[in-house]
Amino acid sequence: MTHAIRMHATGGPEVFVWEPYDPGSPGPGEVRLRHEAVGVNFIDVYHRTGLYPLPTLPAIVGMEGAGVVEEVGQGVTEFAPGDRVAYAGNPPGAYAEARLIPARRLVHLPDDISTVQAAGMMLRGMTARYLLFGCHAVKKGDAILIHAAAGGVGSLVCQWANHLGATVIGTVGSPDKAETARAHGCHHPILYRDEDFVSRVMQITDGRGVDVVYDSVGKSTFMKSMNCLRPMGMLVSFGQSSGSVPPFDPGMLAAKGSLFLTRPSLMHYTEAREDLLAHAHDLFAVVRQGAVRVPIGQQFPLREAGEAHRALEARQTTGSTVLVVQER
Repeated sequence: MTHAIRMHATGGPEVFVWEPYDPGSPGPGEVRLRHEAVGVNFIDVYHRTGLYPLPTLPAIVGMEGAGVVEEVGQGVTEFAPGDRVAYAGNPPGAYAEARLIPARRLVHLPDDISTVQAAGMMLRGMTARYLLFGCHAVKKGDAILIHAAAGGVGSLVCQWANHLGATVIGTVGSPDKAETARAHGCHHPILYRDEDFVSRVMQITDGRGVDVVYDSVGKSTFMKSMNCLRPMGMLVSFGQSSGSVPPFDPGMLAAKGSLFLTRPSLMHYTEAREDLLAHAHDLFAVVRQGAVRVPIGQQFPLREAGEAHRALEARQTTGSTVLVVQER
């Protein structure tokens, strides 16, 4: 019998329970996947707390994983038992030793990318891809601001944007994280607790402002992020680790320079099979050529998912956090 981390109620990390779980056999269009590693993301926290409600309880959270195909259902021709695969996105259910998943959500994993590395980069890496190419097409000479520059998404955005030739500015919470961000391509790390990041951004850009702000923090940074943009710049609000952004008058976008605002989701950018494959292909390409390195900052056994969440919420993590499925 395999096991999973299940939650029977929403709440803190203590609602996670390690218990026997058998996902069963795959139905038409499905694959039974044996996980080797699972990624931990803030959306998992939102599901656990009920901020993003799950359809039913008990439930298994987790949107990202990598492992080996054990069995395929009727009509599945793209995958076979023994294939190494990875995924990120709906449906949830990754915090398990084995799971069922629609085959169309999987991608083949190149031989030179490990399952631990894949579990730490699929959601973040494909998020970085749509941020840099979908929300705003970053090009050489652009200036960008990325909040949480030493975090899982931030460290990948910094590297990839640097590879594209952009000037990369990032906010961080400590000198250690500033060094981490700098090591991953952030040209100008800003210690937001020590200095006003708006003033620093304007100083770095000679008063022009940045072309795009990538804001995963939400409530505590949203309004000031607008003040960092050039006229007709783009604010990409793709998370809310500090809380939800309060309602505001859209007229503010005009007042601050005819700004653009988007609240994107990886699920929409990769819903079509061809788009999913394009995102994964581009991510694998920059990783394999060494332009983007995937820093796995922390690893926990799957059964200690609660501890991983405590570290993530306390901002004690750098890079990606991965739950490793131990061999039985």
